Amino acid sequence: MRIFRHYTELPDDARGAVIALGNFDGVHLGHREVVGAAGREARALGAPHGVLTFEPHPRSFFQPTAPAFRLTPFRIKARHLEALEIGELFVLHFDHAFSQTTADDFVRRILVEGLGVAHVVTGYDFVFGKGRGGDAEYLAAEAVKYGFGFTRVAPVEAEPGLPYSSTRVRDYLVAGEPDKAAALLGRDWEIEGRVEPGERIGRDLGFPTANVSLGEYLEPALGIYAVKAGIDKGEDTVWMDGVASLGRRPTFDGKHVLLEVHFFDFDGDLYGRHLRTRLIKWIRPEKRFDGIAALRAQIAADCDTARALLTKEHARS
Repeated sequence: MRIFRHYTELPDDARGAVIALGNFDGVHLGHREVVGAAGREARALGAPHGVLTFEPHPRSFFQPTAPAFRLTPFRIKARHLEALEIGELFVLHFDHAFSQTTADDFVRRILVEGLGVAHVVTGYDFVFGKGRGGDAEYLAAEAVKYGFGFTRVAPVEAEPGLPYSSTRVRDYLVAGEPDKAAALLGRDWEIEGRVEPGERIGRDLGFPTANVSLGEYLEPALGIYAVKAGIDKGEDTVWMDGVASLGRRPTFDGKHVLLEVHFFDFDGDLYGRHLRTRLIKWIRPEKRFDGIAALRAQIAADCDTARALLTKEHARS
């Protein structure tokens, strides 16, 4: 997959693509239908298959002080899109100047003159342009005007009356229901990042942890989770079972939300390594303990609970 961060002076073999157009945060099963529809059209036309998206997410630009909300920061979103076998990923920088682009200018300058699109595919509710002036109906008319094809993908429902949506995924995660979020995503939701040096509290308690900050990620329900955690090893990822605390460590008066992952069958130095953590099941909320002994006993119980939950998960998979 090639990544282009501009829409002008593209190589000839990147122009004339069939593109799926959208933000695609989460790359959930509904998004995959849109990207898949573009792929089918590209194969029929013998054209390149691409995705056009925006970074940072427009919501980050318009609500800069709002809490982090991303399901898939760009690096992770790109990986999931690449897995859908697209050839070209066009990433447009969303800033103040870009926010002033009208729907007409977007179609004429970017889609037609810049990318020379053969066909555009969007979800049923996609809107674009200054003041959200463009939608699927507008794109359909512009496609006729400029001579490219257009497909509006109808709502894809996870269950009757409930289409797949990034908002619903976020709602499930905030409610402590990662299994329901996974059903919409088509995979377990992950938090990914570099392991940071910590205060070694977990090691002192007998349960060493790998610590990762949330960064751009949405803050899901705080508490204890059964997890599967993956460590990069060359081009592969080695997955292990574990238990994780996501929270502010109230027993130690912590101030910032931190993900602390304890592996069941690993003991080694992971500082600086890349860690992927899949939230499988929420176990309990975080709480403040009166003493270290009580905390240590609860962690041991949480480990037992997580092992049992993951054993059931392995049996189902």
